Amino acid sequence: MSTSINSQEDNHTSQRFGLKHAAALLFAIAVPALIYVFREQVRELQYLGYLGGFLTMLIGNATVILPVPGLIVVFALGSTLNPLLLGLVSGPGAALGELVGYFAGFSGSGVIENTRLYQNIERWVRRYGPLVIAVLAAIPNPAFDIAGLISGALGIRWWKFLLAAWLGKTIQAIVIAYAGAFSVGWVEQLLR
Repeated sequence: MSTSINSQEDNHTSQRFGLKHAAALLFAIAVPALIYVFREQVRELQYLGYLGGFLTMLIGNATVILPVPGLIVVFALGSTLNPLLLGLVSGPGAALGELVGYFAGFSGSGVIENTRLYQNIERWVRRYGPLVIAVLAAIPNPAFDIAGLISGALGIRWWKFLLAAWLGKTIQAIVIAYAGAFSVGWVEQLLR
């Protein structure tokens, strides 16, 4: 009798587990598809100032592997808005967008597991966890998408991933916004 009850509990748990993974995969596919469909409207976000920076980074980082130029918008807005405030607003948008990659990894879809880069990043994430996530998030590179996939696949708590990504992406956005702010003066001098 206890074996029958345990079997039913295991079946129920695996169904719940399967539904969570299927929902995560659906989310990871639907968001980039919607971004592609509405790509013209996404370009208009830069005219919304700080909110545009947040939304552009949210959308730009919600695509896994496919590039959407969120940092270019932050760079350009940095020349007209307060770069520190812009970075502080854009970083959280980028971190929230990165949850798409995390959930794709959580869903169990191993899209790029056999690459050497994947294996190296997986070893780093296993060893250093949120620290390596924050460092990779701070550096503009496509490897962070892989780190998001790995974090989800390894079962790192979503909020730990989000906090580490938030820290790194905010640092990245601040640096890019300041680069935009400082480059305007340099370009003006160059054109004189």
